[in-house]
Formats: sequence, structure tokens, C-alpha cells
Amino acid sequence: MLSEVSFRIETGDILGVFGSNGSGKSTLLKMLFGMLKADIMDLRLDEHKVAPSEIIKQQLIGYLPQHPFLPKNSKIRDIIPMYHNSEEKQDAVFYNQGVAKITHKKTGELSQGERKYFETVLLGHLDHPFLMLDEPFSMLEPLQTEAIKEFLLQIKKTKGLILTDHYYNDVLDITTQNLVIKEGQSFEIKGTDDLKKFEYLRK
Repeated sequence: MLSEVSFRIETGDILGVFGSNGSGKSTLLKMLFGMLKADIMDLRLDEHKVAPSEIIKQQLIGYLPQHPFLPKNSKIRDIIPMYHNSEEKQDAVFYNQGVAKITHKKTGELSQGERKYFETVLLGHLDHPFLMLDEPFSMLEPLQTEAIKEFLLQIKKTKGLILTDHYYNDVLDITTQNLVIKEGQSFEIKGTDDLKKFEYLRK
């Protein structure tokens, strides 16, 4: 159970959130997105307090969950316009190197890596000022992982990002700040030595 977790991110920041299974990483993201209710939460945007109910309504935070959320029987080329109205944004997703070769497929026909890659690019091009990603590197092939890291570094120019993943080296490669959740509390960390200190990694 989460008891005391705090952080601050701005446009251009990528916050890495670490913690063992069951520590509350996914719970934290769901609370920030408004899917789960916290007993007490102080969420502010530009110093103005924001109610959790406003997160989705005002499209303030995008959220990539661990599990599939796209319709399995829809083709990739038909899903893109569901999320992006402008031709510019549609083209940015459609012609992404990793997406262009799968646009004829249905979501249910994709490998887990292809699906996760597409989901990340699809949501990454939303206009939301913040984006949270739960295990974006899971099931990706090495080349896909490198492409997603480059993509996240590109979109952070206009967003603040929060990501959590057990592929800690990939996370640390691109983050500007990091924290670990242990026994319901958050602690700022700098790298693998701190992850060992908080018993996320073996010493």
C-alpha cells in the first residue's frame, strides 16, 4: 500500500519509477490517471490543484497500461484515426518506421512486441502534456527497444514522462530523475548503486 510518494516533473523530464513486484508502481500510475481513488492525493499542474476526475476530462495525462487495450479485430490503419484527428499526427504514427510495416494487420495479429511498440507510438503523439508508460520495454526486440528510447527522448521536448519497467538499464539510459518505491514510500535514486541499496537489485 502506498503511504508517502512525492515527486515533481516538468516538460523535458523523464521520471523512472522502480520497485519490486507489488510495491505499488502500477497503482501509482492508475491513481494519477484517475482510475483508482487515493485517500489523500495532492496533484498540481502549474501550481494549480487538479482533481483526479479532471485528468481524463481535460486530457492532461496519457496512460499506457501494461495490458492490451486496443480492439483486437481492428486494423492498425483504422485505429490511428480513432486517436488522432489531424493528418499531421496520423502521418507521424502511420509512417513511423516500426509502424508502417504493420498497418495492414489487425491488432490481434501482432506479436506482443509489435503491439507494445505501436501502442507507445500511438499514445506518444497525443497532445497530452504528460504521458505515463507502464512497462514500455516489455517484450520488445533489441532494435525496437532502441527505437522506443529514441522516440521517448524526442517527445519529451513537449511532454513530461513517467515510466516504470524492470528493464532498469533501458530506463536509466533515458531518465532525468528516478525514484524507488519501498514499503509504500518513495526515495530519490541516482543509479544502480542506489537500486542495490534499496534492495531492488542484488548487491
